[in-house]
Amino acid sequence: MPYQRITLTHFLIQEQRRLGGSGSFTGLMTDIVFACKMIAHEVNRGALAGNLGLAGSENVQGEEQKKLDVLANDIFMQMNSRGGNYGGMASEELEDVHAVTGAAEGKYLLLFDPLDGSSNIDVNISVGSIFSILRLPDGASCVDEATYLQQGVQQVAAGYALYGSSTMLVLTTGNGVNGFTLDTNVGMFLLTHPDMTIPADTKEFAINASRSRFWEPPVRRYVDECLAGKEGPRGKDFNMRWVASMVAEVHRILCRGGVFLYPADAENMKKGGKLRLMYEANPMAFIVEQAGGGASTGRTRIMDLKPTHLHQRVPVILGSKTEVDKLVAYHAEADGK
Repeated sequence: MPYQRITLTHFLIQEQRRLGGSGSFTGLMTDIVFACKMIAHEVNRGALAGNLGLAGSENVQGEEQKKLDVLANDIFMQMNSRGGNYGGMASEELEDVHAVTGAAEGKYLLLFDPLDGSSNIDVNISVGSIFSILRLPDGASCVDEATYLQQGVQQVAAGYALYGSSTMLVLTTGNGVNGFTLDTNVGMFLLTHPDMTIPADTKEFAINASRSRFWEPPVRRYVDECLAGKEGPRGKDFNMRWVASMVAEVHRILCRGGVFLYPADAENMKKGGKLRLMYEANPMAFIVEQAGGGASTGRTRIMDLKPTHLHQRVPVILGSKTEVDKLVAYHAEADGK
């Protein structure tokens, strides 16, 4: 019965008691939960509410914004400004950091991608929201970008909401990974996927094969070996996936294993990579590692990177640890290490 399940609120209270916390973390997560529920509602309404299509503007990344990009960003900003739990926020959609007015007691920072995979919105494929929570250092200014440039290992919590056939919220506070499904009848997230773990071995990989002409040799080697199947050096057949929504890709890996690659290549290397360190790579790396997987640029553990600017881009390879380790070894061999 669903009413025997643990609600997200009860789960957070249990975590708070276990850690001897003050309750402020439960409050700030409540703000995120409300924001995700509202975004899920708008995503589900789609064309009925006129939410599809382009907004006629570009974000700080120089990308065309969808209407739901703008709406989701506004919802995240407004809902997480009201509780007084955050001293400041930063969004993938905005150029500068945002200090929360009247949040003198806010002890945390929120970084987020309000709607990941938005290129899929108009064709009704799963999209999601990604968030990362950091502590506000004592005496630090919420209007100073440097305050937000913390390594991934300093994250207090990270998670994502998946807006698919059902709405899910997947969360880590550094004590494993748990998944909660939204029961729309009662408006609550219920624990449905406790202690999510990624199998060390897999037969699936996800990469944008249309970019193969730009790949570095270690990535090309890995993919070629997978495609060679049972007759190749891996001795087994692999399936290739690509959704163009990082949330959807990572969720699949959490549920059944696999590896996701958006590596550095000859074209995106001048920008540092494709995905954003602070809004996508760090929170997803935290989740994946807490589920027993690995997360690397191919050469460096993602969560060890020292950020240099708010919208920094990095290569991303994450998922089943055996596969990530193999890709790291291929990069080291190609680099002569």
